[in-house]
Formats: sequence, C-alpha cells, structure tokens
Amino acid sequence: MDTEGTQDAQHTAAAPPSGGRHPDPAVPRPAEPPAPPRPTAPPARPATPPPAPAKPPAGAQPPLLGWLRMPRPASAPGIWTYGHRPRAKEEPERIPLRQLISGALISFLCGWLLWSLLWNGYLGTYWSWPLLLLTPDSWRAAGGDKMAFVWASYVYDGLVLLLIVVIFGRLGRWPELVRRVLGPVRRLRDRAPAAAPEPASDPAQWPELRAHGAPDAADRLAAEARGGAMNDVDVARIGRAWRSVRAGRNSLASFTDTVLRHGAAACAHPSGQRDLARRTARHDLLAHQVRIGTAADHPRNPYQHRGCGCALEPRVLGTSLLAVGPAGSGKTTRLVRPVVEAMCLQALAGQCAVVAVGPAGSALGPDDAFDVVVRIGRPDPDCDLDLYGGTTDPDEASGILAEALVGDLAEQLPGGDSRRAATALAQLLGPFRAAHSRFPTVPELRELLDGAPPAVTALRTALEASGDQTLLRELDARARQSERPGDVALLLADRIALLDRPAFAAFFDPTGATRQVSLRALDHPLRVRIELPERGHAEASRILARLVLAQFTECAVARADRSLFACLVLDEAAHTITAEALRGLQRLRSANAGAVLTLRSLDDVPEALRSALLGSVGCRMAFAGVTPWDGAPFAEVWGKEWVETRDVTDRQIIAHGAGMKAFHIVRQLVTGKAATSKAITVRTVERERWSASDLANALPAGHAVLSVTTVDGEHAPPVLVDLRS
Repeated sequence: MDTEGTQDAQHTAAAPPSGGRHPDPAVPRPAEPPAPPRPTAPPARPATPPPAPAKPPAGAQPPLLGWLRMPRPASAPGIWTYGHRPRAKEEPERIPLRQLISGALISFLCGWLLWSLLWNGYLGTYWSWPLLLLTPDSWRAAGGDKMAFVWASYVYDGLVLLLIVVIFGRLGRWPELVRRVLGPVRRLRDRAPAAAPEPASDPAQWPELRAHGAPDAADRLAAEARGGAMNDVDVARIGRAWRSVRAGRNSLASFTDTVLRHGAAACAHPSGQRDLARRTARHDLLAHQVRIGTAADHPRNPYQHRGCGCALEPRVLGTSLLAVGPAGSGKTTRLVRPVVEAMCLQALAGQCAVVAVGPAGSALGPDDAFDVVVRIGRPDPDCDLDLYGGTTDPDEASGILAEALVGDLAEQLPGGDSRRAATALAQLLGPFRAAHSRFPTVPELRELLDGAPPAVTALRTALEASGDQTLLRELDARARQSERPGDVALLLADRIALLDRPAFAAFFDPTGATRQVSLRALDHPLRVRIELPERGHAEASRILARLVLAQFTECAVARADRSLFACLVLDEAAHTITAEALRGLQRLRSANAGAVLTLRSLDDVPEALRSALLGSVGCRMAFAGVTPWDGAPFAEVWGKEWVETRDVTDRQIIAHGAGMKAFHIVRQLVTGKAATSKAITVRTVERERWSASDLANALPAGHAVLSVTTVDGEHAPPVLVDLRS
C-alpha cells in the first residue's frame, strides 16, 4: 500500500508543459522533484532524510519502550499527561512540618508513659479484667495450663499496645508525618524502571494489531522497537495508518505488506523524513501534546494544576489561541516555536498540516523542518505564493483578495464592510479569467483598477471576440462605477500598488511560470513556512498576512477530508484582525482546524473588535509585561470566582489582677509585643481570577497566564505557567 494516497498532498502536480494550468492549483510536492519543463528550482527541503534512530548498546532497553509504556491518565485540559499523577481538586489542610513533628513526639511520649504505667502495674490489675474474663479459671489454678495463660497474656498485651499505638498515632497524626517525610523517597522509587507488562497489554507489542488480524506486522514492529530502529514519529505515523485500516479507508493486506517490507519506515511522509534534525521542546506524539512549561506553585493556581506540566494539543488549539505580550516576553521562543515544531512532527506522522507565517528572520524553525519555505521579497525565489488562494471561482478570489487589501479599512468603506471592494474586484477578475483562462498578475490588476484605457480596451476586445455578453455587462458596470466619486477601485489600486514593487516582481505570478503554494492542499500533511517582508515593506507585509489568514480560514473550512488537523501559526498578527477574520476563526472549530495568533498589544486590534477577538478564541495567554490596558480585557473574559478570606483582628488583653499585670509586663519585655488576642472572621467573597493590576505587576519574567478550552467545550481556569521549566 505504501500510503495509498493517504500521505500525499492534493494538487501537487506540476503545471503542464504548455504553460496552462490544471483545474486545481499547482503546489510544491515535497516527495518529488519538479517536472522537467519547470524553469525554477524545487522549493527548500532537506537534502537527505535524517538517519534512523541509533541502536542502543547491547543489553540496554531502548528509550522508546519506556516512552510507550508510560501511563497517560485522563486529566484536565492543558495538563501534560505523560507520567502525570492526578491530584485532588481541592487543597487538603496542610499542617506545618514542625507542628507535625512536635505533635507526633508529644503523642509518642504520652503513649509510652501510659504503656509503662500499665506494664509495670502502677495502675493495678483493673486494665487486665478482659483477659481474666475471656480465659478459663483453670488456667490460673494450681496444676492448670499455665503456658496457655502466659501466651494469652502476651496476645492481650499486644492488642493493648496496638490499641495505644492506634489511638495516640491518630492523635499525633503519625500517618501524615510518614507520608510527608517518606513521600519524596517513594516518588524516587516509583520512577525506577518498571518491569515490562504482559504482552497482551504491552503497547510495545502492538496488541491491537495482533487482536485484529495483523500478527506478522506486529512482530515486525515490535522487533524494530526492541532493536532501537523505531522512534516516536514512526509509532504515531504507523498508528494513524492502522486507524485508517480500521476505518475501512485502506486494506489490511496492503498495510501488512507495507509494514513487512519497510518496517518502522512504512507509510512514510512524502518528504521521506522520519524525524526533525533537532528538537527544542518536549513532545508526546501519542497524546499529541507539546510541553510549554510548568504550572507554578501559586495560590492563584487551582490545586490540581500546581506543579504539573502545561501542554498544548490539537483539541485545544482547535479553538484557536491568542497570545499577547511585549517584545522579548518569550512569545516566539517559548510558545510559537514549540507549537510549530509539534505541528511539524505531527505532519511527519500524517496527522497535521501546518502553515507558519512570520517576519523574515523569526525563529519559527529551521528550513529542513518544512517541505516548502516561501521567502516573499527575496531574490531568486524557490517557491511562490498564490495570490488568489488556488481557487478558480472569481467571486471567491475577489472576496479573499478584498479582505487582504482593505479588510482593515472596512469601517471607512461605503456600507461599513469590504463587500463593495469584493464586487469591484469580481467585475474585473471574472472577465479577465474568461478572456485569458487565468487571473491577472499584480501589474495587470493594478492597471485594470486604475482604469487604464489600453488595459480595459484590450480586455473588452478579448471578451467581444468570445461573445460573452454577461461578462461584457460586468465590465460596463465597472466602467460606470469608476466615474462615480469615491469609487472603491481607487483605494484597491493604491493598496495593490504596495505589491507592485520591484522586490515582488518574481512573486504572485498566476501564469504558471513559477511553482506556487496553495492552501488548497491543507487536507494533506504539508509543512509550509512563509516569511513576510516586514523590513521596508511593513504595509505590504500586513496585506500578505491578512491574505494568508483569509485563505486559511476559507480553505480549511472547504476541505472535503477533515481528518487532518490544519494549523495556522501567525507570529505577529498586528493589523490582521478584521470582522471577517473573526467570523472565519469561529468557523475553524468545527472544521478540525485552528490558529495561533500573537500580538504585542491589543492596541494593534481595532477597539471595537478587541472583546470579540477574546470571545472568538478558546485559548488565551497573557505574558509578563502586559500593560493594565491589555490586562483589563483578559481579566473581564476570565471572570470571577468565590474565594474564602480570613480577617484577623488583634485586640489587646486588659489585665485586671496584679499578678496578671506583672505577667504581661514580663511577657512584653521578653517578646517586645503587648499581649493580644486574635479574632478571626471567615467570609466568602467574589474576586477576579486575575485582575488587570495582577497581570501587569505580579507576573514574574518568563511566566504567562494561560487558559484553554477544548473543541468539546471542556475548559480550564487561567493558570500561571513558568515557561522556563
């Protein structure tokens, strides 16, 4: 079977030699070199796949086996489940260790004193009346069975001693002291390697394959795991291929044949890679998680989260994530980079498609971690970006392009949205495609929007030759509207001119002369990184960011096969959030897709959309260094909780007798404090989980407050996360 198409990307064929285009857009195929007629070089990709995992020394157990056998208990969203030990939801009453030791010592001395008094007979024989009552008198008479009475006495004394230990042990909290002192020792013991489980329950033996008719494949994979020739990506990738067999999309015979021929390398990603050259974060591909930090042991954190690892996974990223923090707070290095790395690993396992977008030079990952790297504005590009999103529908292309060009100015347009702009573009794109079987290039579109007579006349002549009267009426309508004051085409022409620069001359070519990336391939495990020309072309970079966001939300929802999780990571999403973008983000949740957006400040979002943005995403993250103005919307969306507060009031004790007055004077001379009594008032009040002041002033460097929500609606409260651990 190899992959039987399950791991290949759709629309990856090169354009035909004649220069025409297929009905579907051409995108780079990471598994193959380009077709010979293509004049450009293939996109950036690793020269050779990474080598297979090194075999462990003789007699040593491969780390993969321990990873497979590690328990992953069910837990709340956002918790790292690998080796997780669930905690109670409420914090138990914790007594100081010093008080525990002193209480245990006092109770032990009291118990020992009581036992000594009983054993030495200082309390008389009254305590032994149950023994006399339960034993025959003949045992104590002359000539009786004295040894039986002696043994009965020993048993009785032992029971009395046990009763004293139980009573005084409970009074002195001995069990809690033992747990507190020996707990770290027990945890160290539990971390020791455990014996291998039974084959029927051992994940390293692939029991599901054995139970459903593939024992030969299970034997081959188990041997590869024991020999150290398999890694976690192989396990996740083959596991997904097996699930496709169980779902009926592939045959059992072809799966078994592929595994027997290729072993751990079966069903490989089209690029041939089985792992990334270097990892910077901890990943658990069985749970689809990446660890980003540890929940701090902070009173604001829920007890069940304190000290636990914090992780992100597709089921929470499917609700989209918004991260806000100033430059240098760690958004890229401690959040974006681990998430992109996790999505790339899951793409190699055939579980995800990822598009990472950021300014040129941002640390989104090395080139060999991606199938395609699009460097917009760089000379001699290896790959291009499809300006029209790979669609052949002029109306759809017009809507996407209008959102990119004037989406941030929607409130200033007639009607308050970009529909007028989309209509103006459709009146030009439809006729042009009918006349030339393609969409216009950026210079051609600019001329048409400017109403240049030669361009409009040439287009009209081509339409008249084809006899398409409907599209001629569209062109006439555009000509009439261009004569009206305030025509939106002038604004569109000014915006498209930002892309008609010498630096972008080799990009956005729809003629088929370049190899273009189309987000129509999101239903296959494609790894794409797009570098935006932030320096020198800031406004053009924002247009392109809005373009990619609009294309992603449109293509992810339109996928026929949504079994792959599609993820867009947009590092620095300033001036890209529009009303239409928010509607697109809300649709991603039901399409098995999600977006990760970072902002330096909420001021980069129109004020009218800030609350809607925080309400549209299910995961929210505020980094250390946010301002109170940025923290206020987070505090509002996180809401309040009921907490128990204690008010302590000190009241000076008034001594009435001469002896008590003297005692108080001596006590004050010794302690330096007057004798007082404390009155404690316990109340339940409603308090913000994290106030704007707390977010702005109480977050340590390298920390962030994170709340997550799953696509099923399960949510976790905001948790203070130490991103450095």
